Amino acid sequence: MKKQKGFSLIELLIVVAIILIIAAIAIPNLLRSKIAANESSAVGSVRTIGTAEVTYQSSWGTGFSANLANLGGPPPCTVATAVQACLIDPLLSTGGFTKSGYVFNAAGTLPDVSGILNGFEINGTPTSYQTTGVRAFCDDQTGVIKFIGNGAAAIGVGAGACAAVPTVAGVSGPVGN
Repeated sequence: MKKQKGFSLIELLIVVAIILIIAAIAIPNLLRSKIAANESSAVGSVRTIGTAEVTYQSSWGTGFSANLANLGGPPPCTVATAVQACLIDPLLSTGGFTKSGYVFNAAGTLPDVSGILNGFEINGTPTSYQTTGVRAFCDDQTGVIKFIGNGAAAIGVGAGACAAVPTVAGVSGPVGN
């Protein structure tokens, strides 16, 4: 009788089972890595927008910008004005204000009697909670970036919204710099 070469069905099933077990272990770790990368990008974007707000205030002398669109402009942004300051990436300042799985919003706050905005609020919220991120981030004129662990809820851009974020270890509070 001639001996057949190749793998038996049992051997192939065992190999497939081992691959599935390895995938079941690796996929959650990959998703956590993606969430961590998105959150790092969101903190960087919030910091960039905050820096742009301060630059806008000192450049135009009209207080902070009224909204996120005023800080950027559609590409190519070549001539800076108070309406299109060309300070941030068009990805953050045009369209849906979405970058790396986060949606961003900003608004000028604390107007004085002449209408100059003396404060600002910025927030970044995950587009899909537990998929693109688990924390929402905010910043205001104080420069302290804060987070809330339940990223499903946006922090808001009303005056004092970011300042109202409590400091609860592991749940909310300032982001380490």
